[in-house]
Amino acid sequence: MAALTAAVAAAGLPRQAAGPILDGKVLARPLRPLASPIDGNPIGSVGEASPEIADAAMAAARAGFAGWSRTSPATRAVALDRLAELVQAERPRLLAILQIEGGKTLDDALSELREAIDFCRFYAAEARRIFASDEILPGPTGEDNRLSYRGRGVFVCISPWNFPLAIFLGQIAAALAAGNAVVAKPAEQTPLIAYETVKLLHRAGVPASALQFVPGDGSIGARLVGHAATAGVAFTGSTETAWRINRALAAKDGPIVPLVAETGGINAMIVDATALPEQVADDAVMSAFRSAGQRCSALRLLCVQEDVADKIIEMIAGAARELEIGDPRRLATHVGPVIDAEAKARLYQHAATMRQTAKVHDAGNIPPGAPAGGLYVAPQIFELKAIEDLGAEVFGPILHVLRYPARDLDRVLDGIEAKGFGLTLGIHSRIDTMVEHVIARLDVGNCYVNRNMIGAVVGTQPFGGSGLSGTGPKAGGPNYLKRFAVEQVVCVNTAAAGGNASLIAMGE
Repeated sequence: MAALTAAVAAAGLPRQAAGPILDGKVLARPLRPLASPIDGNPIGSVGEASPEIADAAMAAARAGFAGWSRTSPATRAVALDRLAELVQAERPRLLAILQIEGGKTLDDALSELREAIDFCRFYAAEARRIFASDEILPGPTGEDNRLSYRGRGVFVCISPWNFPLAIFLGQIAAALAAGNAVVAKPAEQTPLIAYETVKLLHRAGVPASALQFVPGDGSIGARLVGHAATAGVAFTGSTETAWRINRALAAKDGPIVPLVAETGGINAMIVDATALPEQVADDAVMSAFRSAGQRCSALRLLCVQEDVADKIIEMIAGAARELEIGDPRRLATHVGPVIDAEAKARLYQHAATMRQTAKVHDAGNIPPGAPAGGLYVAPQIFELKAIEDLGAEVFGPILHVLRYPARDLDRVLDGIEAKGFGLTLGIHSRIDTMVEHVIARLDVGNCYVNRNMIGAVVGTQPFGGSGLSGTGPKAGGPNYLKRFAVEQVVCVNTAAAGGNASLIAMGE
């Protein structure tokens, strides 16, 4: 720990200017200053793309697609394996940027870096499994049928600020592994870590022509999505933005292209009277408040059977009050800042509404030691009268609680289902039939039983939802790369030469 913290501290502030990268060259652009959510201090700047640069990036990627798609899957996989090694080698610098730009605690930053490495290695292995050889299909004698996969073209990858390394890199790695060229647009709040990652990708062996970097706001993302050369879009972010992307793609003439989207959710945890209170408290606090509640998978709605509600809510509120809030670079800190002033204002507005309409179990207080100029929102807990009182996802450290009588469990499940989201679900119970009943009732991408409901592991807990929470397939899962590819079947009449050679050889 001492060596790691010293290395991260020595890495210091990036103090750099990120900018668009086209065919490996950084373009000079007017600079926008960037400030840390920790304390408001300057940390660098970014030159954002113009619509013309976005168009040029698409054209460059389209030109680069031919060469990269013809590169062998094994060579593409080697580049991703090399990238994993580079991310590990650059760990102190990347962790430092994740902390000062994204406001992450060290444990959250380290977990994200490990996830990014996992994505690289997992998709490299998947590329070798799926793309390296054809799949032989059954057929009649004298005929050879084979299924193969190849890249679609140019994938536009639009990533979020809450996982600006892991999701940014995961989208790109998947698209590249499948043989696509990529134009990557990071969230406007976190361009520095994305800029560093693109440079590492190029160092790892991804051709400059196959990966273009276009920082900018939502208008630039819309420009990329609407471009005629776009052959697919990978997006992680809000449901509202996913709707706009989907409409833009539908409005285009030409090929119908896929949208691989992972969006938000009103994620619930169901707790019955048989659950272990101490375990529920630990898992609820971690799921709701880790990363300042800024995870897609974070717990938003805790539904507790009324027989044990008082005890469990009191334990959770007590644990929440013990969380350290402040500078995430301090090892003692549990809850760092939210990402920007807009997010902070939105959360404070919601909390003010809750104080008028709901029962307050923990109103949250920012300690005097938190850095001045930082964007801090303390963990807060409000008890609702009905599920309908929570109208939308609240992306921050605010937990909503609902108590229910055992006879109304199905009514609670109906209310959750009516929200239309299906990302993560937590269940705490020691009754197997109850667990099975809840899982069967709710169409949710990731269900977690008697544990916390965050921190999905690549290859073990593929992540993604359904309904308003995404399109699938799941990131970090066995079906993900196939969505980035097109299928081709080749059927050869092997008997055209005078017979079935394989049968003749068997006879001999």
